[in-house]
Amino acid sequence: MDDVCVIIVSHNGKRWLDGCLGTLFAAAGELAFDVVVVDNGSDGSAAYVEEWFPQARTMRCENRGFGAANNVALATADARYVLFLNPDTEFLDGSLEALVKTLDQKPDVALAGVRQLGSDDRLAPSMRRFPSTLNMLAEALAIERLPVARLFLGERVVDPARYERESACDWTSGSFMLVAREALDGRGFDERFFLFSEETDLCRRLKDEGWRVIHSPLLTIRHFESERSATPRMEAQAAYARLQFAHKHFARVAPYRWAMILRYALRSRREAARAALATLLKDRPPIAAPAPPRPQETIVRAPGAAFSSTRSRSPM
Repeated sequence: MDDVCVIIVSHNGKRWLDGCLGTLFAAAGELAFDVVVVDNGSDGSAAYVEEWFPQARTMRCENRGFGAANNVALATADARYVLFLNPDTEFLDGSLEALVKTLDQKPDVALAGVRQLGSDDRLAPSMRRFPSTLNMLAEALAIERLPVARLFLGERVVDPARYERESACDWTSGSFMLVAREALDGRGFDERFFLFSEETDLCRRLKDEGWRVIHSPLLTIRHFESERSATPRMEAQAAYARLQFAHKHFARVAPYRWAMILRYALRSRREAARAALATLLKDRPPIAAPAPPRPQETIVRAPGAAFSSTRSRSPM
């Protein structure tokens, strides 16, 4: 059994893989780990990895959504921890090995996120509070501009000091989620979430079962999310996924939905906000529902894919 299985879902993300994989291997220390790149796009990510990163293995599947692609790889993982990692990330500082050793001493922690910077080197708030009508109203009214209120309201945790220490949180950005395999046994991502809110849902289910979710400052990564334009279609999909989360977890959906409508109505001069508002009013997904899975996915293990070390592995 490996220490960590790293799962990277690449939907046309080949241009990011050099930085992501190169810095990942450098940050791993002496961990025994397995790296899986799931290609569910059309830019040849799998072939690129097979040529330039033989330490990793690849899988190909049709695009049934981000969560579904992660689940395909999760079914093949044999490790004490699983790291769900976006391809548009780079490791900047710290050690993945140190983070794993810390989590080994915290058996009640299911999932950990880490400190993230944007492409401009500014802190990217990755700790979040669970969605609620109050938090959505706070976002609609731009509560983050108020120094005191923003410490308690809104989904994003924006206090920089919180990111310099280990902190409990409700959920963390899906760009980096290190999860104890024990906590994942019998579950993965809910594939009804085609894109967005799947990590919120996973953290909600884990916390409902008594697990803890934390932020750790032991690692810092760069996440290039801001370089991917927030297209109207993607903004609409994010809004729809939030509504899906509400339908699944809220006793009353209508107040939250109206709070979302207010949020986007106040920003309706933006084309992306208008697209999200239209989606909420129609309650229809902007991206088609995922297709049924194929009878068999294609799995390719490159030569030398079992990347390991001489460090003794901790028991389960």
